[in-house]
Amino acid sequence: MRITYFIITLAVCFCMSIHAENKANDFMKQAQSSLEQKDYTKARYLYLQAYKAFSNEGDYTQAIDCGTKATWLYYRENYYQEAFELCRQMTQFLLTEEQKEQKVFYDQRFQLTKERLQMYIKLKNPAQAQLQLNTLDNLVSQAGSDKLAEDLLYTQAGYYYTFGQNEQGDASFNKLITQYKDKKEYDKVSECYKHLIGIARTANNAPLMERTYEKYIVWTDSVKALNAQDELGALQLKYDESLKTIQEKDDKLSGKQYMIVGLCTLAVILIAALLLLGFLLLRFIVLNKKLKNIIQTTNEHSEQQTKFIQSISEQMKPTLDKLEISAEELRTIAPRQAEAISTRVNALKQFSINIQELSSLESSLMEPYEVQSFNMGSFCKKTMDKVKDKIHPDVEVVVDAPQLEVKTNAEELERILLHLLNNAALYTTSGKIWLEFKRKGAHLCHIVVTDNGTGIPDEQKEDIFKPFTEVKDLADGDGLGLPICALIANKLNGNLSIDKEYKKGCRFILVLQI
Repeated sequence: MRITYFIITLAVCFCMSIHAENKANDFMKQAQSSLEQKDYTKARYLYLQAYKAFSNEGDYTQAIDCGTKATWLYYRENYYQEAFELCRQMTQFLLTEEQKEQKVFYDQRFQLTKERLQMYIKLKNPAQAQLQLNTLDNLVSQAGSDKLAEDLLYTQAGYYYTFGQNEQGDASFNKLITQYKDKKEYDKVSECYKHLIGIARTANNAPLMERTYEKYIVWTDSVKALNAQDELGALQLKYDESLKTIQEKDDKLSGKQYMIVGLCTLAVILIAALLLLGFLLLRFIVLNKKLKNIIQTTNEHSEQQTKFIQSISEQMKPTLDKLEISAEELRTIAPRQAEAISTRVNALKQFSINIQELSSLESSLMEPYEVQSFNMGSFCKKTMDKVKDKIHPDVEVVVDAPQLEVKTNAEELERILLHLLNNAALYTTSGKIWLEFKRKGAHLCHIVVTDNGTGIPDEQKEDIFKPFTEVKDLADGDGLGLPICALIANKLNGNLSIDKEYKKGCRFILVLQI
C-alpha cells in the first residue's frame, strides 16, 4: 500500500514539473512574439513571468536569459530602478543555484554583468561602467572560454568608443578581427565591421563611422582574394590527395610503363612551357629596360624644358622691371600712355609667372599634394565669401554643400574654386551663381560651379583647358588660368571639365577621388 502511494506521488510530481516547464516555455514564446511585434510592455511582462517560472524550476540558463531581456526592456524606457532591482534578484538566484550545484555559472554571470554595463553606458556613467568591464574581464580569465573572450572584445570596444577612447576601441576590434582572420572566419570579420558601424551610429561618431566604412569597403574587396586563395588551397589539397591515390593504385598495377610515358610527355610539355616562359620573361625584361630608358629621357627633356622656361622668365624680369620704372617716370608727362605701358608690363609679368607655374605643374604631376580633413560645408561658404565683393548686385549667390568631412588639399582646391568663381562674377550681371558639393560614392564627389553669365562659345569649349590655343593681347588675359586649374585638379587626384550641355551660362564640374 505504501509503495503504491509513493509511486502515485512521484507520478503527480512529474506531471506537475512537466506542466510548469511547458508554462515557462509558453511565456517565453509569447514574449518573443510580442517583442517582434514591438509591443514592448507586454513583452516585458511575459519575460518576467517566464523568468519566475524558469527560476522555480531551477533552470538557471533560461531564467537568466529571460531576466536579462526583461531588464533591457525596462531600461530602454528609462525604468532604471526596476532594471537594477531585477538584476539584484537574478544575482541572488544565481548564488543560490551555484551553491546547490557547487560550481560557478560563468556564462550567466557574464550575461548579467554585461547587462549592468550596458545600463551604465546608457546612463553615461563611465566609472561604474569601468567597474563592470573589469568584472567581465575577471570572469573571462577565470572561465577560460573563447566564446566569452570574443564577447568581451565586442563589449570593450563598445565601451571605449562610447566614451571617446578610440585607440583602445580600435585595439579591441583589431584583436578580434585578427583572431577571425587567423581562423579564416571571414563572415565574422564582416560582422565585426558592421557591428562597429552600428556602435559609431549609436554614439553619433561620424569620423569613426567614415573610417570604419572605408576599412569595410577595403575588406570586402580583399576578402574575395582571400576566399579565392582558400579555394585554391583546398583544390591544391584535393589535387595532392588525388595524386597520392593515383600513385597508390599505380603501385599495384603492372603496367607502370604507361605512367613513365605520361611523365615523360609531361616533362617535355613542362620544358617547352619553361622555355616559352623564359622567352617571354626575357622579352619583358628587354622591353621594360627600353621603356625605362624612354621614361628617363622624357624626364630629362621635361627637366630641361622647365629650366629653360624658368631661365627665360628670370632673364625677362630685369627688363620688365626697367619698363615698369620707365612707365612710372612717363606718368607725369603722358599718363594715359604710361598707364597702358604699365598694364602690359604687369600682364607680361603675370604671363611669365603663369608660364613658370604651368611648366612646374606639368613636370610634377606624379607628386600628389598633402591632404588633410576639413568640413566641406564651411569651406564652400568661406570660399564664396571671398568673392562676394566682386559679384554684381543683381546676382544671387547660392551655396549648397552639406556639413561633411572630406580629405584633400584645401589650399589648392580653394585656388581652383576662386578662379572659377571670379570668372563667374566677371561675366555674370544678372541671375545666379551656384557652388554645389555632391557626394557620389564612398570615395567620389563632385564640386560644381554654375553661373547665368555670357557663357563660352561651343567651338571654344574643346580647347579651354589647353594652353596657347589662341593669340591675343595679354592685357586681356593670357588664357592660362583654366589650364593651370586643370593640372592642379589632376594632382588632387581629380578632373576638371566643362558641361557642354549647359546653355544658360557656364557650368564647370570638378570630380575628386577622396
